[in-house]
Order: sequence, then C-alpha cells, then structure tokens
Amino acid sequence: MKQRIITAIIAAAVFVPIVIWGGVPFIILAYVLASVALYELLKMRNLKLLSIPGLISLAVLWIFLLPEQFQEFLDVLHYSKVEFALLAVLLFLTYTVGTKNRFTFDDVAFSTMAILYIGMGFLYFIETREAGLLYIFYSLFIIWATDSGAYFIGRKFGKNKLWPEISPNKTVEGFIGGIICAVIVALIFVFTTDINATLFELIIITILLSIFGQVGDLVESALKRHYSVKDSGSILPGHGGILDRFDSLLFVWPLLHFFHLL
Repeated sequence: MKQRIITAIIAAAVFVPIVIWGGVPFIILAYVLASVALYELLKMRNLKLLSIPGLISLAVLWIFLLPEQFQEFLDVLHYSKVEFALLAVLLFLTYTVGTKNRFTFDDVAFSTMAILYIGMGFLYFIETREAGLLYIFYSLFIIWATDSGAYFIGRKFGKNKLWPEISPNKTVEGFIGGIICAVIVALIFVFTTDINATLFELIIITILLSIFGQVGDLVESALKRHYSVKDSGSILPGHGGILDRFDSLLFVWPLLHFFHLL
C-alpha cells in the first residue's frame, strides 16, 4: 500500500500539471502514454515493439493520434487516417508471407485491434482536453469514484461475484456501489460547475460512463487472463502498467464524445 501511495503521488505530480497546462506538452504526454500502452499490449502476445510489425503499429498509432491542428501533412499527402490504417493491414499481411507465417493472421488481427483500442482511447483523451479542462476532470473524478466505490463497497458488502471467470474479486455490490459514487461526483459537478448538461442528462451519462468504465476494466482483465499476465507492465510500481491505470478511461473518453456531452 505504501508503494502504491508513493507512486500515485509522484504520477499525479507529473500528470496533473501537464493536463492543466495543455497544448503541446499535453499532446506529447498523450503520445508517450499511448506508446507505452501499445508496447504493453503487444508484449502480452509476445510481439516486440522494436520489430517491423511493432514499428508499423507505432507509426500508425502516432498518425491516428494526430490532433486536427497538426494534420496538414496528411492533407499534403492526400491520405486520411483510415487509409493509413488500411495500408498498415496490407503491410501486416505481406509480413505474414515474408516470415513464412511466423507472424500469423491472428497476429495481424491483434496488432490492428491494438492500434484501434489504444488509438481510439488516447485520441479522445486529446479531444476531451481540447473541449475543456472541466471534462478531463469530470472523466477522471467519475472513474476514480467508480473504482474507489467498487473497491470499498465491494469489500464491505460484496457477496455476489460479478464475473469470477474474468475478475474473481469483483462483486455485483461493488459494481453498483461504484455507479452510486460516480453519480454523487456528477451531482457535485452539476451544482458547482458550468458543465454542458442538465441534472438528468448528466446523471444518465454518468451511470453509462461508470458502467462502461467498469467494462473497460473487465476487458483488460480478460486480456490479461487470456495471456496469463498479472499486470500489463511494471512502469508504475504498485499499480502495474499504463493499461492497468487507463483501461477504464480508454472506454470513457470516446463515449464522452459519442454521447455528445462535449
């Protein structure tokens, strides 16, 4: 626990000021986090980042993350992000032939999905910050409230397992408790900020985001269980890897936009 607290304090001391500052430093932070998350995800399947498919994945991820104000070179090349992704798929498939199927079709699918999974989440991390600092803190606080509520309420009252095949410690009571705590945070935002939503709208959106945030956590747990990995990485002592810390938010940030909250 001491190690977790120390790591959390150091990480917050780096993360929060850059998020508040925004601009290019924030975009660089998003790129670094996404790159590390991609490395962790590829490593689960024993794919190396410093390899031809790994570098293709990284290059396409970086293109995918480009904010609108930095997309001039795409216009010059007359290519869209989608076209770069499709080109990557062709290169991956070509590499299966070049390696005589040591890099398999399953590896192509995994690498493509890894780019989309990580890229979508961190692209909308950047887009959310562009929409305003308020929405970044809203997303962070409701997920922190969800995680804390699920942990403490589940520990105190949890009796019914939520999904033992994937995450044996999570309970239905904790799941519901996390949603309740997130709604409490949403009420604070409604009455203390100028967030662009009515009370009813924000409660509904918060419930959905809390649910999908917990789903995001379960998705990463399912990945780790499938590949027999305890943590996605060790860059954050006591917490695991970047994916371990951002799994819920990778679902929440896109949904903030899909629900038209911003």
